[in-house]
Amino acid sequence: MSERLQITPLGVHIGALVSGVDLTRPLSDNQFEQLYHAVLRHQVVFLREQAVTPQQQRALAQRFGELHIHPVYPHTEGVEEIIVLDTHNDNPPDNDNWHTDVTFIATPPAAAILAAKTLPAAGGDTLWSSGIAAFEALSAPLRRLLSGLRAEHDFRKSFPEHKHRRSDEEHRRWREVAAAHPPLLHPVVRTHPLSGRQALFVNEGFTTRIVDVTERESEALLAFLFAHVTRPEFQVRWRWQPDDLAIWDNRVTQHYANADYLPQRRIMHRATVLGDRPFWRAG
Repeated sequence: MSERLQITPLGVHIGALVSGVDLTRPLSDNQFEQLYHAVLRHQVVFLREQAVTPQQQRALAQRFGELHIHPVYPHTEGVEEIIVLDTHNDNPPDNDNWHTDVTFIATPPAAAILAAKTLPAAGGDTLWSSGIAAFEALSAPLRRLLSGLRAEHDFRKSFPEHKHRRSDEEHRRWREVAAAHPPLLHPVVRTHPLSGRQALFVNEGFTTRIVDVTERESEALLAFLFAHVTRPEFQVRWRWQPDDLAIWDNRVTQHYANADYLPQRRIMHRATVLGDRPFWRAG
């Protein structure tokens, strides 16, 4: 039987559909290598009809690297590496903004795997944007200006204190997590550690300011960059079906979970693969 995966690009800059593989079974080394390189090349890939259990999702994610345990989100029973993103009336979504996952830590995730479990009748699409395409579309003078600058990323921007006061225990937990994750700096332009390509690495979810310029300059630059990365030509949009699965390179992408389906419910399972410390290196 052929182990060749079918990889169909969905856009010029980002996104591909992968077929010819069953993720409920362990992948051969050959299959995994094809999948891994598809993620690197296309930045986000999608697979249909993958009814993976949390244990199977964890096993796949562990082949990409060490897994992150999120300090806020709940996890599946018995599998703490798989977080549950469950939106309902008592738990409104907080990911309906452009963001790169967990950039508030020193070694933000390299990749993530998202599995669709319960979907609304309509809506709830997710969009991904390529930080590589967004950076390469800038003028050469602006690319030179941004390269080497540093920006602050803050846990509290996406997880503000007032949203975590529904109980004394929740508020206590939030204070502990906030104390353990003070704001930190990452490069505005990140060099991919494997491909060497440059990508914008600021996101509306966690980036608060560029520290190497004045406050007003920072506000103007970030406002422009946040808008620039959302240009449609840098994006791919995925309309979820049950048991769909997405894998993306978190180092060079941002994503947005459309919350147009409320008050219907949407449940997703995510595995998050730890990465390395972001850096910028002149090309």
